Amino acid sequence: MYVRFEVPEDMQNEALSLLEKVRESGKVKKGTNETTKAVERGLAKLVYIAEDVDPPEIVAHLPLLCEEKNVPYIYVKSKNDLGRAVGIEVPCASAAIINEGELRKELGSLVEKIKGLQK
Repeated sequence: MYVRFEVPEDMQNEALSLLEKVRESGKVKKGTNETTKAVERGLAKLVYIAEDVDPPEIVAHLPLLCEEKNVPYIYVKSKNDLGRAVGIEVPCASAAIINEGELRKELGSLVEKIKGLQK
C-alpha cells in the first residue's frame, strides 16, 4: 500500500549498516512520531520505513511527506532489523538520520542510489 518502489536486499543491508554507524557518530530519530517531526521540521537527511508495519496506516503518510519536503527515503524489509540498527530492543516502524556525523560521503552515495530507484 505505502511501498512505492522496490529496494534490492543488498542496498537495504548497506542502508541498515550505515544507520548503525551513524548511530555511533551522528544523530538518529527512532519511531514514527519522531521521524515525522524530523521531516516536518526539515531536519531529516534520510528516512527509513519498514515494509512489514501493521496496520500500514501507521507509516502510510511518510512517503508523501518525504516527497513533499524533498527528503530521501528507503524501505527495509523488517521493523525488527530497523529496531536493531537504531540500537533498541524492540521493533521500529521508521527512523531518520538527522546528523550523519563523519559519514557524509557514505550517506551521499546511498542517497544517489536511492534516487536511481525512485525513477
